Amino acid sequence: MSIETQPRSVSQTEQYEKCAWRFYLQRVERVIPVPAAWSHHGTAFHSAAEAVERSGRTMTAEEAVQLFSDEYAALTNKALDKESDTDRWLSAGRYNGGEDIERRYALGQEQTAYYVEWAKEKGPEIWRTPDGELALELYFLTELGGVQVRGYIDQLVAVKDAVRPRDLKTGSMKSKFQLQTYGIAVRELYDVEVNDADWYLAKDGRLSRPVKLDQVTAEDLGERYAAMDAGVKAGDFPASPGFDCRFCDVAHACFYSNKT
Repeated sequence: MSIETQPRSVSQTEQYEKCAWRFYLQRVERVIPVPAAWSHHGTAFHSAAEAVERSGRTMTAEEAVQLFSDEYAALTNKALDKESDTDRWLSAGRYNGGEDIERRYALGQEQTAYYVEWAKEKGPEIWRTPDGELALELYFLTELGGVQVRGYIDQLVAVKDAVRPRDLKTGSMKSKFQLQTYGIAVRELYDVEVNDADWYLAKDGRLSRPVKLDQVTAEDLGERYAAMDAGVKAGDFPASPGFDCRFCDVAHACFYSNKT
């Protein structure tokens, strides 16, 4: 399926809005991205948290940490096979690529162990879909602004007579647009009440304040998806060089980034 005809997503839309040229390089030209340890950190943590919940929270912290460690190591080793020079890896703050790999391995283990204890203590009830499926990494496909939109929701939790989308975050970047999309999708697909959404912040080991969703309509979100979709189909990919170039995983192939 070509980029012009495939369903859209939150990540596609936000990437296009921030820098459509990055979207083009990554998703049209298929430039091989530079690795980043934060990506493996997030993926491995999500896998461990999902396993904890699917076990009915019977999984021990030690078992969850081992799962995180195994997946993080596998993802990192696979990336190292493609790019062995860790100085070329993306990293944040004062750490170089190699230091960031080691740091996030230990940090992810700590966050995973804490999540196990937090989930058992706080006991959020994972919602079940009408067919009895636990709402974990829940796939959705809906239409917004005449555009097919798809994605995966980390968790849906039961809150009184409503359902609350929850996104698990190991980093600091949060997207209200993402939560708003989840809210609309869940309402339309399951005909349930969705008033708000939140993030589980692994860095802090706590939930964020709930984000109210009742002021955002499907039409509001649809306008953004429709604008992005029209731009892609028109071949309109303007560059937006600036501070974010330092965190761009395809900047090595970008003429505009090299000029900043």
